[in-house]
Amino acid sequence: MDVAQTIAQVRGAVAVARKKGSVIGLVPTMGALHQGHVSLIKAARADCGYVVVSIFVNPTQFGPGEDFDRYPRPIDQDLEVCRHEGVDLVFAPTIEEMYGEGTLTWVQVDRLTDTLCGRFRPGHFRGVTTVCTKLFNIVQPDRAYFGQKDAQQAVVIQRMVADLNMPLEIVVCPTIREPDGLAASSRNQYLTSDQRSQAPILYKALRRGQEVIEAGLRDPAKVVQQIRHVLDQAPDIRVQYISIVDPQTLEPVDRIVGKVLIAAAVYLGQTRLIDNILLDLDR
Repeated sequence: MDVAQTIAQVRGAVAVARKKGSVIGLVPTMGALHQGHVSLIKAARADCGYVVVSIFVNPTQFGPGEDFDRYPRPIDQDLEVCRHEGVDLVFAPTIEEMYGEGTLTWVQVDRLTDTLCGRFRPGHFRGVTTVCTKLFNIVQPDRAYFGQKDAQQAVVIQRMVADLNMPLEIVVCPTIREPDGLAASSRNQYLTSDQRSQAPILYKALRRGQEVIEAGLRDPAKVVQQIRHVLDQAPDIRVQYISIVDPQTLEPVDRIVGKVLIAAAVYLGQTRLIDNILLDLDR
């Protein structure tokens, strides 16, 4: 496995692989790799002849007061995970390598970033779309892999790729969960033992929403009430939002029909957790 810190090194290595006819797969990450990341790497490894994992804690997607400075950066452990999973190249650039002395150019996806997490994290998705565009330009992958846990991010990236005619496929892989249902996340390690014991209630609440919808409830407000009722059972949970939206437009639905996304964000102490369930009632 090769480890590159410069754009030139990545381009050189990928050029060699492409000359050999390899399909190039990219898994963009901020490191602190967990089983969710591993599932993305495995999917890329199954599909592609050459797999690149980027490890970069991107400062432009963090807002004031967020956790950029304390975000975990266990690079040696991450490299071992990549090595174990058969990754061909890890791109672990510095901030200076990615942004130089700063950036005057941004990639912005409108409307899709105004709802859900975008309401509460202004500028976040602009940072995500800009850094992903840079990574796509550097690596020039045929496929890039993202997780369903970050559903809004996946939709935004898919729309960006389509709108800008980028020559790659975005592959969205299922959410990976702990045995108790908590979605795998690098931020889970922030939780105290007491908070960790409460955290699975987020998925339990979303499942309650799924159950009442599948039982015939079609009023989004009443489904949200059911979800909130479950979350209220955890003393330290603070709800940021619970939304039922169209999975493509991310706009709230007036009535639950066809495909819907049930999404929520909560705080446990200072730790923000997100999760979602995608439903297709036409199946």
